[in-house]
Amino acid sequence: MAIRERVFNAIITCFKRHGAEVIDTPVFELKETLTGKYGEDSKLIYDLKDQGGELLSLRYDLTVPFARYLAMNKITNIKRYHIAKVYRRDNPAMTRGRYREFYQCDFDIAGQFDPMIPDAECLKIVHEILSDLQLGDFLIKVNDRRILDGMFAVCGVPDSKFRTICSSVDKLDKMPWEEVRSEMVGEKGLSPEAADRIGEYVQLHGGMDLIEQLLQDPKLSQNKMAKEGLEDMKLLFEYLTLFGITGKASEEKIRTTETQVLVASAQKKLLEERLKLVSELWDAGIKAEVLYKKNPKLLNQLQYCEDTGIPLVAIVGEQELKDGVVKLRIVATREEVNIRRESLVEEIRRQTSQP
Repeated sequence: MAIRERVFNAIITCFKRHGAEVIDTPVFELKETLTGKYGEDSKLIYDLKDQGGELLSLRYDLTVPFARYLAMNKITNIKRYHIAKVYRRDNPAMTRGRYREFYQCDFDIAGQFDPMIPDAECLKIVHEILSDLQLGDFLIKVNDRRILDGMFAVCGVPDSKFRTICSSVDKLDKMPWEEVRSEMVGEKGLSPEAADRIGEYVQLHGGMDLIEQLLQDPKLSQNKMAKEGLEDMKLLFEYLTLFGITGKASEEKIRTTETQVLVASAQKKLLEERLKLVSELWDAGIKAEVLYKKNPKLLNQLQYCEDTGIPLVAIVGEQELKDGVVKLRIVATREEVNIRRESLVEEIRRQTSQP
């Protein structure tokens, strides 16, 4: 409960920071409100009868109740959050902590706005929350239904099968493509050719680079829906870049350590020198690391910094040792400067703005 409270507090703080009000809706809805909203998953809805004979169901998510709330109250514009339990007659995934009763934390912006501005804010919120919770690396996946529908059309999926093939594609997170393909062809009667064409698309992943690639795609770019979806997705990525949350492949790294500098060497046989220098830095209170290999390649040492987000590399080499200097490399800009050994601690502090 203490962990849950800490997590909810972080989430609520973020939701409020973005100007959302809170609403609450009943745990049950009229069955007819939920029917037909979830495609094949409708079988997972809990149905209840009350004494008056009304058919009721436990809410399956917080989205449909929100839509009902907007419709009933004739609300056209609202930014709201809602944290509450939802119910699904699913096979509980105990290992992932997912039971038949579980919490959802919803944040929605309803209304008519210029494209992709609210969408970008919602992704910024996800990013802020996951960063705040310090769960380690994470990858946010984004989708536009028009791209998927356009893709199905150019791959030769008949209209009548769109919904059911869509729910198969949804399972790619949980099962490999081969299984998804055999479900499409075996259970859902899709032609093997269409399935293979879908496979070529759904196994691609990337960020702005992928959007550009798909906009050049001879088949997809001819499809009006897919093209509109891709254009909007491009706009979304431009806004996400302004919000500072896109990596090269839309993958945002969260630093899991606070290391300020990696002590590296440019030639072989310098392990002792690396150990001496890293020890000096530790003693001066600098957060430093060294790779645990006698003769690591410089390229591998620099790659390690890229991967983990370490901002500086202190490089010792034979010439530097003779001259009494250390080469300090700034990972982000790749610029290198020679610093006198006795000034190194001060320079690292300055670069990482630590007093």
